[in-house]
Amino acid sequence: MALIRSSLNPILDPSQIPPIWQKHEVIGVFNAAVQRVKQEVFLMLRVAERPIQGDCKAIHTRLYREDLQGYRELTFKRDDPDVDLTDTRLIQTPQANYLTSLSYLRLVRSRDGVHFSLDNNLCITPCDAYEAFGLEDPRWIQLKGRHVLTYVAVSPRGIVTRMATSDNGLDWQRQGIIFGPENKDVVLFPAKIDGYYYALHRPTSPFSRRNEMWIARSPDLMHWGDHRYLMGVGIHPWDSVKLGAGAPPVRTDQGWLAIYHGVDPQDRYSLGAVLLDLEHPWKVLARSRVPILSPEMNYECDGFWGQVVFTCGLLFEENRFKLYYGASDQSICYAEIDAEDVFQTLEPVDRV
Repeated sequence: MALIRSSLNPILDPSQIPPIWQKHEVIGVFNAAVQRVKQEVFLMLRVAERPIQGDCKAIHTRLYREDLQGYRELTFKRDDPDVDLTDTRLIQTPQANYLTSLSYLRLVRSRDGVHFSLDNNLCITPCDAYEAFGLEDPRWIQLKGRHVLTYVAVSPRGIVTRMATSDNGLDWQRQGIIFGPENKDVVLFPAKIDGYYYALHRPTSPFSRRNEMWIARSPDLMHWGDHRYLMGVGIHPWDSVKLGAGAPPVRTDQGWLAIYHGVDPQDRYSLGAVLLDLEHPWKVLARSRVPILSPEMNYECDGFWGQVVFTCGLLFEENRFKLYYGASDQSICYAEIDAEDVFQTLEPVDRV
């Protein structure tokens, strides 16, 4: 399988993005949405910042307080027995959980798709209580010239998915919450099907302890119903623990092809594909028996959260998938693969 990683990988890392807050540091630039806008490639980055950690005996983090119309810094003692720091992403206490960084969305642009420059005028930062811990993992589609962005909002109230729209990809207006907690990996189809919009989503069930893919439809992008279970963990190791949608699906002659992430028993995140029926997208036709991309390079295996490749966006051009993917929750990388090579990983499924 001829997947080609860019020799420039990582194409973006924390050293290339300055923090937007004083006395902060960028620790992650990853999981970006992508669109081609006229002659440029736009990446909407997830940027993770935290206060500079100057005290080895404490950990500092930041959150948005709607009542203050601003931010508050929190400090936790590392030797406090009630503070659990075993997960580098979390500060867990008996009262509440917090994130060790605060994420927001930031735009960069490129003419060639690999060398990007920062657009200093565009940042989407927390604005209310639903975004207290930040904005994460955007996905971007165009619908007849209208730009539509979905992203994950994290707060003490839970993990929800919100939507924003734009006429030009530069000026964004929030439209509200479209999937309530706990739900993420919401990916919109880039066209109506039989008069409806469709979305892949990944609810979390504490009862069944499942993290699997569902599909829903909407008449207007805001009101979602007709929820259906789409597909569960696979019979092959690479996606046998949990899975979720990655980049928005692309239309092919064979069906809607969506790149998704799967997790194996060693907690490794890989990317594979699923083929859905063109007219009935809740019908799974085939899925990858082996991943198209797994953590192999140092920048994919070592980092803030190692053994991770994770995509939120791709370009499908000249019958090639151009993947922009997060590596180790720290940097953004680029790879290309022919559509035929992706189809060769698929095996038909009788049921899910």
